[in-house]
Amino acid sequence: MSRTDLDALVIGAGVTGLTTAICLAKAGLRVTIWAAEPSHRTTSYAAGAMWGPYLVEPVDRVRVWSAQTLEVLRQLATDPATGVRLVSGVEASREPVEPPEWGDQLDGFRMCEPSELPSGFATGWRYTAPLVDMPVYLGYLRGRLKAAGGEIAIRRINSLDEAVSVAPLVVNCAGMGARDLVPDPDLTPIRGQLVVVENPGVTEFFSEDTGLSSDLLHFYPQGKALVLGGTAQPGEWNREPDPGIAAAIVARCAEVEPRLRDARVVEHRVGLRPTRPYVRVEEEQLDGARVIHNYGHGGAGLTLAWGCAFEVARPT
Repeated sequence: MSRTDLDALVIGAGVTGLTTAICLAKAGLRVTIWAAEPSHRTTSYAAGAMWGPYLVEPVDRVRVWSAQTLEVLRQLATDPATGVRLVSGVEASREPVEPPEWGDQLDGFRMCEPSELPSGFATGWRYTAPLVDMPVYLGYLRGRLKAAGGEIAIRRINSLDEAVSVAPLVVNCAGMGARDLVPDPDLTPIRGQLVVVENPGVTEFFSEDTGLSSDLLHFYPQGKALVLGGTAQPGEWNREPDPGIAAAIVARCAEVEPRLRDARVVEHRVGLRPTRPYVRVEEEQLDGARVIHNYGHGGAGLTLAWGCAFEVARPT
């Protein structure tokens, strides 16, 4: 394969890589993704996942990217095959806190009355947001890329030099892989673990505003399944489920929703959120080729994916 065979090579098949490749293919480019692992082994597959800017900077750019993505997800929610639905629920805090500044972008956003909050919670807000079944959504994105003429190859890449030898445009959506590929020592993992259980009839989401705690509490209904979370463990690389952590996740969620105490566990998921001080979406030149970096989205990959992809694919 040479630079004459491809217009663009995207590195990574998570939600960022797939979305970026779709946008480039829609712009008329011949696109291939090289991914070290298939989509079901990515952090994106392990996500909950609900739209919401979660611990990402810079605020000004994140605000634009997340708003653009929100618009697309709302459109996709009209098609059940995408895995995207608009779901209502409550986010709450055990301490008096201000609501998130992005709340006014969401349908039905309002502060909760005390009677609407679980025991032990002081403040909360209700809204409707896109909730995404990530295994279904990633399959939808792969199908959409194929329909646009793009391809995916499972191929581990060792250097950006290797990438630019085959395409005049390389987009680095490698997630945690960018730490060694770039290299970028500012990129660190924040480990997330989730438990998927049979849904006992929960139809609304619940999420606790836990601040900077490594112990999260949320549950997201995905039809017959319910995704329980979670953790945010900085610097942890282990991708194997921890039974003790899983039990603690179920226990935390069951305090809010007692029906979860006896729910049957059907799956464990672990992902490494690729986190850095600022999301990196920027271009550089390497051996006569354009390299655009699009990584470091932390726990907001889904929330920023379309906005960042639009910027990458924007004509220059």
